[in-house]
Amino acid sequence: MAKIKAFAAIRPKKELTPRIAALPYDVYSRAEAKAEVEREPLSFLKIDRAETILGDDVDTYAPEVYQKAHDTLWEMVEKGEFVRDPAPCFYLYELTMQGRTQTGLVACASIDDYENGVIEKHENTRADKEEDRIRHVDRCNAQTGPIFLAYRKNPAMEELTRKTEQTEPLFDFIGTDGIRHKGYRISQPEEIREIEQIFETIPKIYIADGHHRAASAVKVGEMRRAAHPGYDGTEEFNWFLAVFFPDDELKILDYNRVVKDLNGLAKDAFLEKVKEKFEVEMRPEPVVCAEKGELGMYLEDTWYRLKVRPEFTSEDPVEGLDVSYLQRELLGPVLGIRDPKTDGRIDFIGGIRGLGELERRVQTDAAVAFAMHPTSITELFTVADAGELMPPKSTWFEPKLRSGLFLHEIDR
Repeated sequence: MAKIKAFAAIRPKKELTPRIAALPYDVYSRAEAKAEVEREPLSFLKIDRAETILGDDVDTYAPEVYQKAHDTLWEMVEKGEFVRDPAPCFYLYELTMQGRTQTGLVACASIDDYENGVIEKHENTRADKEEDRIRHVDRCNAQTGPIFLAYRKNPAMEELTRKTEQTEPLFDFIGTDGIRHKGYRISQPEEIREIEQIFETIPKIYIADGHHRAASAVKVGEMRRAAHPGYDGTEEFNWFLAVFFPDDELKILDYNRVVKDLNGLAKDAFLEKVKEKFEVEMRPEPVVCAEKGELGMYLEDTWYRLKVRPEFTSEDPVEGLDVSYLQRELLGPVLGIRDPKTDGRIDFIGGIRGLGELERRVQTDAAVAFAMHPTSITELFTVADAGELMPPKSTWFEPKLRSGLFLHEIDR
């Protein structure tokens, strides 16, 4: 059963919240992050990506970058641009995008739950990406970007959420991308205990987004445990910052692929290879994949609808995913993409960018693009429950949680 904990959040001063809140550090290139900080000097990106306020000649992963992140964060706290709640609380974080609202509980999750499987993973992580956030969390002494977690909806939690949403919000603003963000505080001891008891009845929690941030936070906690052999489990470093969302409120978008070349094949030869495993139909318009087993392909200014042939389908939780069909039957054997995590010939495009971005890439720096049917939250849960892992870049969640709204100090 899940263990969660209230915490005394460090939060932006109310009137500065819209300016400080920032998209996750990993959705930006270095140049994009720098441009965003130049546009908004208070953006939390100057902490999450402190190289943005250092010279272009400074390596992204240089020690001085993490030191700058630490200094900037705690200078902002000292100046009063952030405030600290006086006692542990839970919080609600509500996001509304295109008329759809999802509301999550902001709390601390247990690193023990991560290690013993109560918190399920569905993706592998890369050591180099982990190392970056390990150094960031450890040097800042704070977790600054929440992990996006999901659980099967719970009526008691739903009722308490609706009750809290009738109170005065901590913040309420609309971002430059049109997404509305609202936050609430839950500070009454009886409500805090009620929420803890609700989660004690929930057997599984799932990482929806933020596998690298979660793994990094846990490893920093393990480092602190090693440095404090007499720890008793109550210390803040035993917990990591997360937002817990009910599954019925979440939306997964397509996570599409572009490949730089056809692996030495001419167009007609490539299409013949594709037809061996997929039914292929030329289409006059972009292919929106309406059902499982359907893919769109954009090649030389033409869209094609691909449908995996029945003999190549699978009932296995992982092998039956659309991203697995594409990798197993086409990307690997035809285009030579054996390891999509490391092959520089493939790139991944979040569905939020639209199918027009796939066309643009093929017209500029890629040879072929593939539009995917979104992986479902049910498929994510099924894979995780089976103890399996999805192929990389299988899910793209929207809207993205903003960093900087709630910070968790791990050692005071």
